[in-house]
Amino acid sequence: MEAVILAGGMGTRLRKAVIDVPKPMAPVDGKPFLWYLLKWLAEYPVSKIILSIGYMPESIIKYFGDLFLGIPVEYVIEGEPLGTGGGIVLAAGKVSEPDFLVINGDTYFPVDLSKLYSFHTRNGGYITLAVKRMKDFSRYGAVECSDGKIIQFHEKKLCHDGLINGGIYAINRKRILSQHFPEIFSLEKEILEKSAGSGDLRCVIFNDPFLDIGIPEEYHRASDILSKGKEGQR
Repeated sequence: MEAVILAGGMGTRLRKAVIDVPKPMAPVDGKPFLWYLLKWLAEYPVSKIILSIGYMPESIIKYFGDLFLGIPVEYVIEGEPLGTGGGIVLAAGKVSEPDFLVINGDTYFPVDLSKLYSFHTRNGGYITLAVKRMKDFSRYGAVECSDGKIIQFHEKKLCHDGLINGGIYAINRKRILSQHFPEIFSLEKEILEKSAGSGDLRCVIFNDPFLDIGIPEEYHRASDILSKGKEGQR
């Protein structure tokens, strides 16, 4: 497995709590948040990690170098913010396997990556999402699934019981590179929402803890969640 981490965010909403570092480098118990993501990846047979970075890239490269717990680390640098889709396409050029993982660099959702990846390759889909069941949420849009296929994405509103996009994907490299996208685009708007219901998008439901450090109140919970790992479910 090869994994791309989207780590180009500035962390504008975190400015009161975190100053002068990229969002994925926000400190949690003395280590960058991104360190916890890489450590989690190292628990799986990941052969290469590709970091798509943009804001203050030198701070990330200096910290992680070209090897993390024995896993080669490579970088692609966005000269300007490319959006989630643009960042993935840029990084996909360094992927050598037919399918690869993509992980948002500001969320922690420690799912079973082997389960997600094997489901994706076994079913031969374009993109497979890791989704999480949540109750009483309005911060995220809901994902409607049926028999492992994504039917529709719903706009943000109060939802008493539903699924959310966990920000982790298994993607077919050939499919995403063969399409003609603008340099800057959103994976969510240009691919996911437009492909819902086509049979091209699949999902696997996980119940692991979910943390979004882009939201200040969630960032302040990071130490507790990360120290508990999988036991910190909610």
